Amino acid sequence: MAGMTLTVGFDLDMTLIDSRPGIKAAYQALSAETGRFIDADQAVSRLGPPLDEELAHWFEADEIPAVADRYREIYPTHAIEATPAMPGAREAVEVVRALGGRAIVVTAKHEPNARLHLEHLGIEPDAVIGWLWAEAKAGALREYGAQVYVGDHVGDVRGARTAGALSVAVPTGPCPEPELRAAGADVVLPDLTALPAWLKEFVTRPVQAV
Repeated sequence: MAGMTLTVGFDLDMTLIDSRPGIKAAYQALSAETGRFIDADQAVSRLGPPLDEELAHWFEADEIPAVADRYREIYPTHAIEATPAMPGAREAVEVVRALGGRAIVVTAKHEPNARLHLEHLGIEPDAVIGWLWAEAKAGALREYGAQVYVGDHVGDVRGARTAGALSVAVPTGPCPEPELRAAGADVVLPDLTALPAWLKEFVTRPVQAV
């Protein structure tokens, strides 16, 4: 790492925050308002991809733009206070700074709502970039020079690999460890509580992305 600023990217949903309770509440409110059935439990079992992909299970294609806008409008009322940090999330971001680096959040979530979550939980990254999913995350990771990207989904693995960053995966979302490894994760940790020790080792002997 000599001569380089350590930059670590993090996914948001199911990596830094347990967004299931909040998203479930937002879907239930959307269902009540629109009169359209949404299985909120099923929806939160497959978090990661963009909102439009989930809404396609419950709404016609021509309805999705307006419904997505409405979901994002009502989201702060129902989802922010209901959403806790994942174990080790604050410490994971803080250790990056303690090591002289910067932490960025790169997420598929609507960026203003992502910022609301982080502010509410007192998690303070150096930058938040929203509206990016899977391989599209690579642009932001390259722009910020991220050497490591931490996420819970195979889409996060693909984003890291496309950017040439080390993919560090945590099986805290919908993708189990074997699926993350099969997708090409360079490192799989049990959860974010293991990241500080791993990162301290990484800065002394960096692992190269495969």
